[in-house]
Amino acid sequence: MAWKFDEKSPIYAQIANHILMQIVSQEIQSGDQLPTVREYAETAGVNPNTMQRAFTELERQGIVYSQRTAGRFVTDNQDLIASKRRELAHQELETFTKNMIRMGYEKMQILPVLESYLKEVN
Repeated sequence: MAWKFDEKSPIYAQIANHILMQIVSQEIQSGDQLPTVREYAETAGVNPNTMQRAFTELERQGIVYSQRTAGRFVTDNQDLIASKRRELAHQELETFTKNMIRMGYEKMQILPVLESYLKEVN
């Protein structure tokens, strides 16, 4: 089944972010070999060139690396993965905070609302 993409950012960036999220959540482990570009492209329902661009972005970030003739692998650098995890968390919190302020909440009102929500879902 093809992945769903929005029109807010380039598809390759959304794919790279999706794979990064799988890595930081440990759905994909350090040292794991990633599927080939063609396999991933087929799964995501995108052109292999788009998938290649996503992999290139992940390689640029150091999250994955290529081994000639063996494929692509997730980095073993736990510090880098932890750093990316914190970066993603910060981005999510920034979006959440901006939306709450846009809805009329003051900064000091956000934490009690979040705490109340977390109590409800547990």
